[in-house]
Amino acid sequence: MAGLLNEQEVILFFRDESTKKSAFIQILDAFQKRVYWHVRRIVISHDDADDVTQNTFIKVWENLENFREDSKLYTWIFRIATNEALGFLNKKKSAITSSFEDYEHILSESLVAGTYFNGNTIELKLQQAILTLPEKQRLVFNLKYYENMKYEEMEQVLGTSIGALKASYHHAVKKIEIFLKND
Repeated sequence: MAGLLNEQEVILFFRDESTKKSAFIQILDAFQKRVYWHVRRIVISHDDADDVTQNTFIKVWENLENFREDSKLYTWIFRIATNEALGFLNKKKSAITSSFEDYEHILSESLVAGTYFNGNTIELKLQQAILTLPEKQRLVFNLKYYENMKYEEMEQVLGTSIGALKASYHHAVKKIEIFLKND
């Protein structure tokens, strides 16, 4: 399998046992970094993001043969990554604390303690503002702001209507603006 393939070709090659591994390597090369940063913005910790990203690609490996191709491959992978990250957070939340606000505080503290920002105070403030958002608004904001994802693609990743996504993004931006002005 020489050269880069389009999504349909990669899926076809994945379904062929003789080219399955090389097709999967192309998928990893194309999406692993973006998925990692998407997950990292949700779970904050590098180690947790590595684990969730690995679990995401295990699920991709296990389920790609059944991919119906009614969405783009990357939106399908992002949906898996989002679900894995949210599932991970829910497990961690229930193990650590009974309050979502307490857990958000723990995530915020790990932002400051971690090596995520390398002293970039503007990015740190933005991440702290994002952590104050409700989960859905945070996801929508991250996908739009960092991934530059279109609402139609977000609709497939999050399973939410375009109107609701636009409203969530609008509310998220307003809350972030207020947080940054008051900080």
